[in-house]
Amino acid sequence: MVLTKSELITSLQDEVRILLHLAGKIDREKLDYRPTPKQRSTIELLKYLSMMGPTLVQYVLAETQDPTLWTSAAAAADARDFDQTLEAIAAQSDAYATLLADVADADLRREVDGFDGKKTTRGAVMVNLVLCGCAAYRTQLFLYLKACGREELGTMNLWAGVDAPATV
Repeated sequence: MVLTKSELITSLQDEVRILLHLAGKIDREKLDYRPTPKQRSTIELLKYLSMMGPTLVQYVLAETQDPTLWTSAAAAADARDFDQTLEAIAAQSDAYATLLADVADADLRREVDGFDGKKTTRGAVMVNLVLCGCAAYRTQLFLYLKACGREELGTMNLWAGVDAPATV
């Protein structure tokens, strides 16, 4: 195992913290910004992020894959306003700890069918799809912010979830 379960939970919780930091930089007047007509708007991206990670964890841990798990979570996310979306994202920190609390290392090594049809393990899906997905989508949000004029945002915001120290 490359990551322990504790490290996985901590990494997922860190993704939540960084995402909330970036979401705090959003100008509410620009929630409908979308780079191209077929891409998600800022609010649509946040709504997706309000359900993606925990729902994927639930889906991967389930004994049988039930697509209604995803569709019901997506419908709930779509019904949220901006503040409710941020609350749902904030709740993910505890949700990850709860969802993974009773999962044994052997359960993470259990073989499953990946979304590409290839065999993989639950742990690999957690890292490659959930954790990496969180990082990828927060990067997308960061780019949206930059495109909307938040030129002061930089590496520290994206990767550490903090504002860079003020230059003197």
